[in-house]
Amino acid sequence: MEVKILFGLNLKRFRKEKQFSQEQLSEKVNISVKHLSKIERGLTFVSSDLLEKLSNYLGVSIARLFCTENENIYDDNVLKKFDRITEIHLIRAMEGIKGDIRKDNIDD
Repeated sequence: MEVKILFGLNLKRFRKEKQFSQEQLSEKVNISVKHLSKIERGLTFVSSDLLEKLSNYLGVSIARLFCTENENIYDDNVLKKFDRITEIHLIRAMEGIKGDIRKDNIDD
């Protein structure tokens, strides 16, 4: 499926799930109803700024706007936890390397 069409279908689905009219959503993200309608029909696409606004206002991750309903992706909370765990392990590894370097300098 073409990306613009998939994105438009998802945008419309999430908008309806939140029970927003096209008028309400277009007003919140500062575009015309006509432009929103074209996006939902896959006739045009969004800028990165508009993409971020739509994601924030609808309360869905940007990734979800590009996935089919059957795709199981991680939500933003899971990804943030993963990033934090990775960061902690990298810091510990770097501290261990620094210790090994200091020890090698002392042994010389």
